[in-house]
Amino acid sequence: MADFSDKVVYQIYPKSFRDTNGDGFGDIPGIIEKLDYLQELGVDYLWLTPVFPSPQRDNGYDVADYREINPLFGTMADLEKLIRQSETRGMGIMLDMVFNHTSTRHEWFQKALAGEEKYQNYYIFREGMPDQAPTNWQSKFGGTAWEYVPGLKKWYLRLYDVTQADLNWDNPEVREELKEILRFWKKKGIRAFRFDVINLVSKPEQMLDDFEGDGRRFYSDGPHIHEYLKELVRDAGIEDFITVGEMSSTTLEHCIRYSSPKEKELSMCFHFHHLKVDYKDGDKWALAAPDYRKLKELFVKWQTGMQEGGGWNALFWCNHDQPRIVSRMGDEGVYWKASAKMLAGMIHLMRGTPYIYQGEEIGMLNAHYPSIEQYRDVESLNYYQILLEKGKTKEEALATLAARSRDNSRTPMQWSRETCGGFSEAEPWLPMSAGFRDEITVEAQQKDGDSILAFYKKLIAMRKTYPIIAKGEIAFLETENDMVMAYKRVLGDQQIVVLCNLDGKRQRIKADEAWRGLPVLLENGSRTAENSPSCRNMNPGVPFEKEGPFTGSEEGTWTMEPYEFLVVGNVREEQR
Repeated sequence: MADFSDKVVYQIYPKSFRDTNGDGFGDIPGIIEKLDYLQELGVDYLWLTPVFPSPQRDNGYDVADYREINPLFGTMADLEKLIRQSETRGMGIMLDMVFNHTSTRHEWFQKALAGEEKYQNYYIFREGMPDQAPTNWQSKFGGTAWEYVPGLKKWYLRLYDVTQADLNWDNPEVREELKEILRFWKKKGIRAFRFDVINLVSKPEQMLDDFEGDGRRFYSDGPHIHEYLKELVRDAGIEDFITVGEMSSTTLEHCIRYSSPKEKELSMCFHFHHLKVDYKDGDKWALAAPDYRKLKELFVKWQTGMQEGGGWNALFWCNHDQPRIVSRMGDEGVYWKASAKMLAGMIHLMRGTPYIYQGEEIGMLNAHYPSIEQYRDVESLNYYQILLEKGKTKEEALATLAARSRDNSRTPMQWSRETCGGFSEAEPWLPMSAGFRDEITVEAQQKDGDSILAFYKKLIAMRKTYPIIAKGEIAFLETENDMVMAYKRVLGDQQIVVLCNLDGKRQRIKADEAWRGLPVLLENGSRTAENSPSCRNMNPGVPFEKEGPFTGSEEGTWTMEPYEFLVVGNVREEQR
């Protein structure tokens, strides 16, 4: 398989990236317009969330045709132009393949509804009475996971929205159809694929009620999942492509298998355990403060576990389904810049492939919508009603959506201080974030050498410059302090030490004598006179000395400033 350890992926949500035709929706020409910006950022692949024809019930993850382009975003010629112009800038396009389900508008499902047995076998239909679903499984979006079709006197499985019917991967004809779709896009010049909730595609032959949960334990990492993935990748001829699987409610053991080169399945995995540490009792819609001890334990488990097993992590905080990380675990006020940089540096220097979600590189914030009428996300609208039915007030339900809604990440990209942030000249399909500020724009940060954007460029450049970041081993430090994430990377006689204060308060840590004299490779400005008058500013190359970057009242300890990020080490640049 290809070596992708020094690559960085940038995720684009086309609907909210850049609108060039004034209809309020982002489009493919808008991505082409911003290719120079993305090249300057330094990323290697552009992951586009689905741009296929879709009713947009789930913002494109309800695909009606896998071989065409949704006119909302442009034409096939536009996409082909994007592929060509990206390649000339050294970037490849990653398409998002939704193979667990199709839209009920898809030709296959329409033929199934018309009674064609062949296409009914493309999906998971079960006979039954209209008042008794085949199982008590629950949809990811709330309510039952089954939908009854009176004309057929059958139920179909739909783990997500009612318009997203699950495909039957046990049918070899379905698997052949999906391979052919990948071959089609491979011929077009696509160089990478992301597979949506791919670990849910293998369902059990016998479907049973779940009296312990919502049914996911029966179909997550299902009985034939590894067999089917090997077959898909081999037969479609994408073994040397970057392939990433979104894994829902998965395990470390399965992700090692999914991403180990010797298994020949996928390049890497998305898992979400670290983004559930603020779920009260595991419930996404019950708010709680982040459990930082659990967060650290999860990073230790997954980083060291994948390393020991030969697997590979996709490193990320944000995507189109997650709230903005600065709003979630950082600070929107005085420490906005410092916390955004710290959170970025923390994961970018770990073992794995970093993913940047649009706007993350400028520290965009949650939407903070004051009214339910401003929301568009089907999951959010469903759960707003569910929360009200459970006795929550409208204010309580809106507070929950403000923290959890997928629309938090889908607000229009903030390019400039112009109308609608330079995203569009028309009213956007989704309102601008109420957290919009002039300094949270690309335009402002391109002029600021100390901006969050400038920091991201440094992180990306470091991964390409220092092999220790791409290929080094990882070991964790300072495990007793819940509010400090500390680790080292080692490659031969080289090492770097990464220190991250997760808190808005100072934290004292243990300091190893071996760190003395090591140069500062990167820091986030937390020790400027503005943030810490008692500490001098640090610059790359300045040695880490007792009288220098850190202060401590006890021998062998140092005090970290709020949201401080610091990297010290001895490294060598890659010989090219």
